[in-house]
Amino acid sequence: MVNFNGTLYDSSSNLLSIENRGYAYGDALFETLKVVHGKVLFWEDHYFRLMASMRIMRMEIPMNFTMEFLESEILKTIEANQFSNATARVRINVHRVEGGKYRPNSNDIAYNMIAERLDADFYSLSESPYVVELFKDFYVAPGLLSTLKHNNKSINVLGSIFAKENDFDNCLLLNTEKTVVEALNGNLFLVKDRVIKTPPLSAGCLKGIMRKQLMELIEKLEGYTLEEAAISPFELQKADEIFISNVITGIQPITKYRKKEFKSEVSKLLLDKLNTKIRLS
Repeated sequence: MVNFNGTLYDSSSNLLSIENRGYAYGDALFETLKVVHGKVLFWEDHYFRLMASMRIMRMEIPMNFTMEFLESEILKTIEANQFSNATARVRINVHRVEGGKYRPNSNDIAYNMIAERLDADFYSLSESPYVVELFKDFYVAPGLLSTLKHNNKSINVLGSIFAKENDFDNCLLLNTEKTVVEALNGNLFLVKDRVIKTPPLSAGCLKGIMRKQLMELIEKLEGYTLEEAAISPFELQKADEIFISNVITGIQPITKYRKKEFKSEVSKLLLDKLNTKIRLS
């Protein structure tokens, strides 16, 4: 079942037209949520990121788009798909209404929500090999638009195809200044000695919700220092540990980049603290 502007439809229904601006111009935003037994994880952070992104995109925010309203719509979608007692991935899509070319006729919006079941309730650390490579065909432009979850994800799509064709599990993206920005599906953290680095938003990385959670945990982690700083490709092979973060997986340790293999000690430590935070919230 799909939630389209508050009404539930069968997923086979034809709800979007060929003139949809998200399809025609990428004039759309989305949020990916993890909902565990009816609880939306980090919902306040997701909500305020969505509102801030809509303002940046000059979309008109409806008066009824309160945190309580959207949460009730999420849970309605979960219930309609019989996921209330399970864990699910929910995607909220917000697009500007049809009309106009590059210049829209209106800044009003429409929205839809879709849900799919996930296996694990809490985050766990994968012990499987996870090999990455740099994707250098195209570069991320540093700036505010690159930090948004918008529908213009050509680099991520092409990088994913490159990874599949070359038997990599993921790729790391570079910006136009040739510093490492993020992975295809999440933010990046690098551990060297007792310093944990993550690229700053000014480098063009996604303003990730899990990134925010981990940065808060790292700041309280005894014996470690958090740095928001540019990461050069040369630092990757000198790192003790590298991991990727997103709200669906939590933390994904990278086990190998080129000839360098990595540990996952900090990943395990942070994952334990993350799950504890969720249980206590």
